[in-house]
Amino acid sequence: MNLPAFPVFPGSLPDAFRRGWALRNVRALDPATGEDAVRDLFSDGRVLVDAPPAGAPEFDASGCLAMPAAIDLHVHFREPGGEEAETVASGLAAAARGGFGQVVAMPNTVPPIDTPESVFDQRALASLAPERRVRYAVAGCCTEGRAGRKPAPAAELAGAGAVALSDDGAMVEDDGVMREVMREAAWLELPVMDHAVRAAIAAGGVVRDVPFARERGLRLFPDEAETAAVERDLALARETGAWLHLQHLSAARSVRLVAEARAAGLQALSCEATPHHLLLAAEEIPGDDASWKMNPPLGTRADREALRRGVLDGTVDCFATDHAPHPAAAKARGFASAPFGCLGMETALAATWQAMVVESGMRPVDWAARWTKGPAAVLRRPAPSLAPGAEARVAVLRTGPWTPLAGDLASRSRNCPFLGRELPLRVAALLA
Repeated sequence: MNLPAFPVFPGSLPDAFRRGWALRNVRALDPATGEDAVRDLFSDGRVLVDAPPAGAPEFDASGCLAMPAAIDLHVHFREPGGEEAETVASGLAAAARGGFGQVVAMPNTVPPIDTPESVFDQRALASLAPERRVRYAVAGCCTEGRAGRKPAPAAELAGAGAVALSDDGAMVEDDGVMREVMREAAWLELPVMDHAVRAAIAAGGVVRDVPFARERGLRLFPDEAETAAVERDLALARETGAWLHLQHLSAARSVRLVAEARAAGLQALSCEATPHHLLLAAEEIPGDDASWKMNPPLGTRADREALRRGVLDGTVDCFATDHAPHPAAAKARGFASAPFGCLGMETALAATWQAMVVESGMRPVDWAARWTKGPAAVLRRPAPSLAPGAEARVAVLRTGPWTPLAGDLASRSRNCPFLGRELPLRVAALLA
C-alpha cells in the first residue's frame, strides 16, 4: 500500500484528524515503557489504540520520530503587561509548533500572578486562545508582588489552580521568607521553582568572563552568583522538606552541588537545563547580539560539558526552555542594555537533540524522558506514554537538516539564537 509521507503541519491540524490517525513505520520513543522501536502508531482521536480507526488518515512516517508531547516547566508568556512580546494565545501557538502538550507559565507578569484572581485570569486567557492542543498551567508567586518580603497566599493560589510557586526572574533573597514559603509549599505538596541567582553577587553582570566580554568592557557574571544561591536553596530544602526545583542551571559547580545533595539523601529535588545552555557557550557569542544574552548567562565550554554530563548521568532530570520573548527594539540595544532572555520553545527539541543525542551520545529514549517523564514527576503527574489506552497527545518529529528562520515562528518575538543555524530535526506536528 502506497501511503503519503507524513508532512509538516506548522499550524492547526486538518479536521480529518479528529477521527483519529495512523502512522506507519514511525520510530516510537516512549520513556514510560523504555521503548525505542520502529512500529505503527494509531489513535482514535482521543486515545492511542491497537488498530487504525476506519476512515482516519494514514501516513508513511518513515524517517520520523514519535514521542509523548513534551512538557515545558518554564515559559514566559508576558500577558498581562508585555503583550508586544507575547500573549497567552501566541505563546500557546508557539508551544504547539514546538511539540509541547503542556507548559507552565511563570508569574513575572505585570501585575504578577500572586492572587487567586490572577490565576483565574490566566486560565481564562488560555480558554479563549485558538490553540487548544496545549494544556496551560501557571506557577503562582512565592512572595507578594514578587518583592521578596512577604509570602504570597500559597494555599489560595493552589486552590485556584497554581501548580508551583516561583518568583522567577529573581530569587527570594531573604532566607527567612524563603523558609516560610518552602514550609507552606511542603504542606501543600507544591514544588518551589527557584531562579537561583544572588543579585548582590551578580552585581549587574551580563556575561561570563570570556574574551568577548573583556574586549567590550561588559560587566562580568561570576559563577558564585548562581552557586551560592544553589547552596542556600539546598540547605532550606533539607530543612523544610519542600520539593525544590532549580531552574536553568548554567555552572559546573551547580551540577556538582546537586549531585552531592542527592548522594547525601535529598530526594525532593529536581533541576533543569535549557537548550541554550546545553548547545551554546559564552566563548561562541557572535558579537553584540543580545539574542545570546540570558539570565543566568551562557556558561563557558567547560560549564556546558559539565551540564551535558549531568544530563547523561541523571543529575539534571529535566529540560526546560525558559522561553523569554522580547520585542525587537528592546533586544536591539545590545548586550550592555538589552533585557535578558531568548526564545526557546519552537527550536527546543531540535537544539537539545543536537546537544545531547548528536554531540553527546545520549540514548534517544533518555533524551525524550527529560522532556516528558522528568517534568511530569516535578508536577506529580504520571509519565505520558505511547502505550494503547494512553492519551493521544503525540509530538511527531521529522529527522533531517532544518534551518529555522524568523518566518517559521509563531511567537510574536524573534530573539532566538538558533535562527539561521542548521539543526538535525524539526517538529512536524503536535497530534492532540
